Amino acid sequence: GERLLVVDAVAYYLPGRTASGLPVGPGVIAVDPSVIPLGSRVYVPGYGESVAADTGGAVKGATIDLWFPTRAQALAWGRRTVTITIH
Repeated sequence: GERLLVVDAVAYYLPGRTASGLPVGPGVIAVDPSVIPLGSRVYVPGYGESVAADTGGAVKGATIDLWFPTRAQALAWGRRTVTITIH
């Protein structure tokens, strides 16, 4: 089933690869796997359908990182609290 979770969604725009080996890109988010299992499909309001495919040093608890292709887009998102749907 689906579940809702309130998280802090933080934008970033760095190039690279994820912890799961996928390249960073649209719809690839970083999560704390103890909260959101890697491989989960997640809907983020204002960002879209995503897959939990990365972890990050600053991603602890109910926090997710959202990749954006440019610094300007990442800054426009910034950090916001959203209610996500985990499929």
